[in-house]
Amino acid sequence: MDDKKVRVRYAPSPTGFLHIGNAQSALFNYLFAKHFGGTMVLRIEDTDTKRNVPHGEDSQIENLHWLGIDWDEGPDKPNPKYAPYHQTQRVSLYHKYIQQLLDKGFAYKDYTTEDELKVMRDEQRKNGEAPHYDGRWYGRSEEDQKAAEKQGLKPDVRLHLPSNHIYAWDDIVKGNVQFNSDNMGGDFIIEKSNGMPTYNFAVVIDDYLMDITHVLRGDDHIANTPKQIAVYEALGITPPRFGHITLIYNPKTGKKLSKRDKETLQFISQYKNQGYLSEAIFNFIAFLGWSPVGEKELYSKDELIKAYDPDRMSKSPAFFDQHKLDWMNSQYIKNADVADLTDRIMDLIKEGESEIAKKLQDVNLPNLREFIKHVTKVYQREVYKLTDIMEKVYFFANVDSETFDYSQFDDFSPVVVRLILMQFRRELLDASEKGDIDFDTIIRSVGNATGIKGRELYFPLNVTFTGNTNAPQVGSILKLYSISTIINLVDKALTGTEVKS
Repeated sequence: MDDKKVRVRYAPSPTGFLHIGNAQSALFNYLFAKHFGGTMVLRIEDTDTKRNVPHGEDSQIENLHWLGIDWDEGPDKPNPKYAPYHQTQRVSLYHKYIQQLLDKGFAYKDYTTEDELKVMRDEQRKNGEAPHYDGRWYGRSEEDQKAAEKQGLKPDVRLHLPSNHIYAWDDIVKGNVQFNSDNMGGDFIIEKSNGMPTYNFAVVIDDYLMDITHVLRGDDHIANTPKQIAVYEALGITPPRFGHITLIYNPKTGKKLSKRDKETLQFISQYKNQGYLSEAIFNFIAFLGWSPVGEKELYSKDELIKAYDPDRMSKSPAFFDQHKLDWMNSQYIKNADVADLTDRIMDLIKEGESEIAKKLQDVNLPNLREFIKHVTKVYQREVYKLTDIMEKVYFFANVDSETFDYSQFDDFSPVVVRLILMQFRRELLDASEKGDIDFDTIIRSVGNATGIKGRELYFPLNVTFTGNTNAPQVGSILKLYSISTIINLVDKALTGTEVKS
């Protein structure tokens, strides 16, 4: 790594919310900065005002924080040397450099109308040429410009590209990459007729003035890089190191993830609302385009920062493996503190962004938090997401009104099932009178009294109290119910056995 202190940036536009691709770029910039003891900058590229969405910037910031990604400088942490951090507040800075390029003859005003551009492109396609700007206003006289302005035309400003010129860079991920200026679509616009700079110009000025040393971004930006290098060269500025991170692909289609992939959640807020843990998402995304040495797959954030090595960034596509994510999330849930998981579930309920969260908002339990904590303790080793636990909470809180499938008793003798349930009822009432209820003890007593053990004992009890033959720790689950609820469930199950006397 160079002696110069590392400065990277994550620069989203508020034209949408934080999606998995944004998060990937932000995360690798974060790991890069932290691993090398550098600075991460958050910059908001908001010049495309027509496409900006309400709360787009807030969504980016809120969900980055949820993921565990923080920055050293940004709109909320301004460094006077580099502020402001919104491009719309930096327009006067861009004009200075636009004028510099105009004065040197590296840029020029273009008065071509939209209709003229359309005719030009149609003609090029007709001739089998790739559409490109033909440079018709390059070198035109002041008289021509004044005549165009008299017609009310407002010019764009274009950067002139030398012919047959190679723009090359040593990419952190891809190695040597180069483009020929003849294949870049011709002289490109650096300032629109409304006075706003284009992305490929503003980003150069911002990176230069903010002393950015390394630019890590998605592979979909690779065609922008030669244009930006062209601006650097025209201004006589040394560009930063570039690295283009592999994009994320759908393994089923082999295509880049898009909003059409309905089976894949697109936005980080969706993962949060569906009960994925931020630590699991951070860990999962870190493996989309990078891999550590060895077979270990579960890493804390600090471990990832220490292990991160840009030389191990992948040139191959990163495939989004939903099963891997679910497994990873389940591991984090298994190893988490029950009280912490309970707090997170309470937060999800309060926010009410999922259907199950909204349903739980209407659950009237005086001890909801303790109820959730108990369910979490029982099921945290069985689930993939926090919403799985929340579904269990809702089920158990409303178990009296649930309809169970008693046909599951068909695998057992109706006489045996009835014997177990009648004995359970007696043992429960007896323990209740004594004021000493321990459900595991009651179940053992039922087994001793009936001589029924193992699967034949537990499966009927599981169906009776949970509606499913598979239920972990049925004795613990029973602690969630009132005595009257338990008696009611036993009586319903007895009716469901349809035993003839």
